[in-house]
Amino acid sequence: MPQGFESESRKLLGRLRDVMASGVEGQARLDEIVGLIASSMQAEVCSIYLFRDAETLELCATQGLEQEAVHQTRMRLGEGLVGRVAKTRMVVNTADAPAAKGFRYMPETGEERYSSFCGIPVQRLGETMGVLVVQSRDPREFTADEVYALEVVAMVLAEMNELGVFVGEGAALRARHQEPVLFRGTVGQEGAAGGNVYLHEPRVVVTNVIADDPEAETVRLREAVDTLRVSVDDMLTQTATVNTDQKQVLEAYRMFANSRGWMRRMEADIAQGLSAEAAVEKEQSLARSRMGQADHYLRDRLHDLDDLSNRLLRILTGQNAQTGADMPDAPVLVARNIGPGELLEYGKALKGIVLEEGSVGSHAAIVARAWAIPLVIRAKGITTEALNGDRILVDGEQGIVHLRPDDTVKAAFGDKIAMQAAAQARYAGIRDLPAMTKCGTVVSLHMNAGLMADLPSLESSGAEGVGLFRTELQFLIRSQMPKRAELSALYARVMDAAKGQRVAFRTLDIGSDKVLSYMKAIEEPNPAMGWRAIRVGLEKPGVLRMQLQALLRAANGRPLSVMFPFVAQLEEYRAARAEFDKAMARERRLGHPVPDDYKIGAMLETPSLAFAPDVFFEEVDFISIGGNDLKQFFFAADRENERVRRRYDTLNVSFLTFLEQLIARCKAHNTHVSFCGEDAGRPIEAAAFAALGLHNLSMRPASIGPVKHMLRRIDLGEVKSIIDASRTRGDQSARGAISDYLRGQV
Repeated sequence: MPQGFESESRKLLGRLRDVMASGVEGQARLDEIVGLIASSMQAEVCSIYLFRDAETLELCATQGLEQEAVHQTRMRLGEGLVGRVAKTRMVVNTADAPAAKGFRYMPETGEERYSSFCGIPVQRLGETMGVLVVQSRDPREFTADEVYALEVVAMVLAEMNELGVFVGEGAALRARHQEPVLFRGTVGQEGAAGGNVYLHEPRVVVTNVIADDPEAETVRLREAVDTLRVSVDDMLTQTATVNTDQKQVLEAYRMFANSRGWMRRMEADIAQGLSAEAAVEKEQSLARSRMGQADHYLRDRLHDLDDLSNRLLRILTGQNAQTGADMPDAPVLVARNIGPGELLEYGKALKGIVLEEGSVGSHAAIVARAWAIPLVIRAKGITTEALNGDRILVDGEQGIVHLRPDDTVKAAFGDKIAMQAAAQARYAGIRDLPAMTKCGTVVSLHMNAGLMADLPSLESSGAEGVGLFRTELQFLIRSQMPKRAELSALYARVMDAAKGQRVAFRTLDIGSDKVLSYMKAIEEPNPAMGWRAIRVGLEKPGVLRMQLQALLRAANGRPLSVMFPFVAQLEEYRAARAEFDKAMARERRLGHPVPDDYKIGAMLETPSLAFAPDVFFEEVDFISIGGNDLKQFFFAADRENERVRRRYDTLNVSFLTFLEQLIARCKAHNTHVSFCGEDAGRPIEAAAFAALGLHNLSMRPASIGPVKHMLRRIDLGEVKSIIDASRTRGDQSARGAISDYLRGQV
């Protein structure tokens, strides 16, 4: 870049800093800024458009267009060239704007006089805040040096907007991080909680965006990068014993830390007039904007660069990662995403969890359900809007999050939590009573678990045992494969805590959305229907055998229940059962005690297993219906896809008919059958299942009280008649009719 142009760029940034330091506020600041940029770029027009809401851009300041259009001209995301820049987060630079793709003429602005157009996204850490535009009469494309300088200016504008420099008239100039904001996400775990934001990755606040001394800033940057490189080398040294895959990940991490291109770009940003911190953030923002358009491999690499940038910013600013001591009262964890190990480190002190990403079957969701903590996932944009300590309300029933709520919302939410507390007190009163219906049928209610911390809920919830113990959590929270002795000790403690009550251990269920960091990831077009669960166990039997041996040693002669996940056909069950028989024989040869009373079952999660030969139902000791997976395969509706999963109801009469036929087969062969999944913990669904003949239900501990309360008020024969009548009428779902019946029961 020409030295003279660099000098002009630094002068412009210096003038922008003067505007920030002056007493000029809001609109006046924006007006000064567009004038400075137009003059420096030798352009007739400079305009700034900012978002007034998630879908609408507003012209907030201009030099060269009609002043009457300010705060009046608006366009939708993707509309016109400005909307195109905002949507794609890419520069549009054209000598003939009217001929460019997507051009939209806005007559109130008077822009018909200008041919050249250069639009730059104003963005910070992947969040697009608006668009910076320069225009001129002469038909020309702006040079690469000019575009680069505008990107630097746009980055400064993003920081100024973040710091509230432009607060003033117009919806787009509202104060950031101060007003109430509502986020609509997806239910990950039901429940309601209020508290204060605790950011998993606290934002690094950059206040010195512009610097006078490029040489001093370059020295600061180089020293910080040297510190970063040493820390990455230390990580590699400390993990010398990890497997090859992990070493490859860390080596890639070190490659980025030593990237000359990354360093060269940041030094060029500093030469333009940015501080070291601002230069790091500029490159980080560009990396984040590319993530959404990259393939899986490149997205992982860009994520590495994003993480390195965060580390580098903390070194430069001295803002270290938060510790548990920083946790506010009633903390609600807010994060882009989080692994199970990291989440478990926070402990049960959390009142709620809100994630920008995640899935209903993710590790975080499993832990949240185990702890009965409200979880909302896919709350887009919350990590950039929330600040540590902000008041936050999490509505896990509807997938809604209120950030900095007003008094009206707080009062209504408080009433909701109070009602829930009153209901829990009512459920506690029937904890030790059986779930006996008015018609005299006793339904056995079990709990799902996966952690030692879950086991105290056996007594407090009134559960009659553990219908599902997820063994994969102990594999997911570790950085390397657990040893057999470690697993055996854990399983023994689980049995001890159960105090003789039945615990059904599900063997390792990995694959799909549950990926072990120390196993090589397999790229599959549809992982939910791919190499997962028992398919992995049978093709890689070493882990399955080790786990079965650990379970037998933990039992130490006590009764044992084991079930295999995702069994789709008879031969898979027979192969898995054969592995258990081999493990039993081996333990006997070694002189170890083995259980006389053991039950080996299968998780029925695919419709195919319901149509297995009769011999399957004769050979299997018990069947546990895995409702979450079974429903998605029955309806061919991915449970992670919000556009389709809510279209299909658990109480759809087709699904209920399928369950009824399956229950009849199990009854005919005297095969014990239960239903395990989130649906079992919903009172309306539980009533329908029990009416069909499913008298063993397994659910999260917090659901046992509401389900038992409902079952004790109904007659299963009446519910069955309602289902039959819905089927006869040709209703799509029995939900409405069952709900009407339940409301009439005292």
